[in-house]
Amino acid sequence: MSQATVVFILALLMGIQPVTTDLYLPALPALAEGFGASMAQAQYTLSALLLAFGVSQLIWGPLSDRFGRKPILLAGLSLYTLAAVGAAWADSIQLLITWRILQGLSMGAVVMCGRALVRDLYSPLDGARVMSKGLTGLGVLACLSAPLGGFLSGHFSVRATLLALAVFGALSLLVVTLRFEESLPQKNLSALEPTSLVRNWWMILKNPVFLTYSALSSFSYCVLFVFLASSSFVFIKIFGFSSAMYGLLMFGMSANYILGTVLCRWLLTRIGITRTVALAGGFSLLGGTLLGVLALAGVHSFWAVMLPFYVVAIGHGIHQPCGQTGAIVPFGKAAGTASAVNGFLMMLLAFVTGAWLSKNYDGSVMPMAMGVWFWTACIAATAWTAVQKYGRQSA
Repeated sequence: MSQATVVFILALLMGIQPVTTDLYLPALPALAEGFGASMAQAQYTLSALLLAFGVSQLIWGPLSDRFGRKPILLAGLSLYTLAAVGAAWADSIQLLITWRILQGLSMGAVVMCGRALVRDLYSPLDGARVMSKGLTGLGVLACLSAPLGGFLSGHFSVRATLLALAVFGALSLLVVTLRFEESLPQKNLSALEPTSLVRNWWMILKNPVFLTYSALSSFSYCVLFVFLASSSFVFIKIFGFSSAMYGLLMFGMSANYILGTVLCRWLLTRIGITRTVALAGGFSLLGGTLLGVLALAGVHSFWAVMLPFYVVAIGHGIHQPCGQTGAIVPFGKAAGTASAVNGFLMMLLAFVTGAWLSKNYDGSVMPMAMGVWFWTACIAATAWTAVQKYGRQSA
């Protein structure tokens, strides 16, 4: 495959995650009202999906190391499309959660293979640049998802937003079927043996490079998750925005994320990965601190939330390609398994964050602001210490 083809396919594979979450965010308050559900139950359609997404990767990873990336991608995208149709026609919040869990299980195969194929095909620095290009495409999909979700939920119904996910899954399945060529150079015939699995997991979890970059990508994703899980309620219920206007706000956030991915590629070629991550840690902490201080000072307005988070989004656009690529650099034959463990840790931490957010939501911007501030501080601490010590080993 040419690099252009790889980047396009990578954008679809990695982009399935924000499409699955962002597209229906504008409909989340209406979804809760339509099913007579609480905010916590509505948020569980997101957090349960992410937990299933994380856990499933522990299975999909070894399967892809054993049988190759393409068979796993075809299976994952087929199951995802089926689950999306089921979610669109669910008639209760419990059934919707069930279908969303199945979506999460299948989504794990897609995103895990996306991260692994970069390790299959490229060296560490080239891989980070290719990943950043793919995540730029992810950002474009995220830019389109929230406004489209706002339009569909405002002019049609919640069901239309959920059905749009089935369309995306079917189109991605078609592209992978026709254009994806197997990227795994050699299948690991022992990848599914219990002793081999335990040995690989232990090898991965004790590797300081893996732990460092997994912490970076996990903390960065938790920042985004706090915002995604609470922003629709904050802007629609507290600030009185329409679902369409909320979608446009998310477009602005995604545009800054894209700016971060472009800045990432420019910085990587000039100052290297460790300095790039350190600089991005400053963006994250600056934005998170501004959001937290303004919230504590009682400045609860649209601009007091969005402007600081725009700065955070730039840092997120740098941390994700560097973190996701750096975590699997030390592993060759176990790249799929390493990608899976990295994804599992990200989603496990996001699920815990979602549980905390649901428990502490008080109808104000404070839980979101404090959650973002906490995780951006964790990002900066990791970027300025562990990445500087262990990041050079992967560079």
